[in-house]
Amino acid sequence: MNQERISIENSLRTVLDPEAGINVMDLGLIYNLEVDGGSVRITMTLTSAGCPVGPMIVEDVQSTLEAALPDRQILISLVFDPPWTPERITEEGKRLLEL
Repeated sequence: MNQERISIENSLRTVLDPEAGINVMDLGLIYNLEVDGGSVRITMTLTSAGCPVGPMIVEDVQSTLEAALPDRQILISLVFDPPWTPERITEEGKRLLEL
């Protein structure tokens, strides 16, 4: 894994889902991350289509990456297929949630 991708993932680990209390990476909300030329493309989901804090989470992802990568265009695609399930939570996320 290249250093830039690691840096982006670390930035995303600072974005919390306020309801779950853990970051979007460990919660498994980030489905795909691509660095392509001058842009970073994120495909992400929410724990449910009706998530009341969903818009805030997407905005936090956008603003966090814009601050970390001011020379890059940040493109976020919000998808609900496949739907998020608890199986997407990382081992670290499970530890944080005490599962």
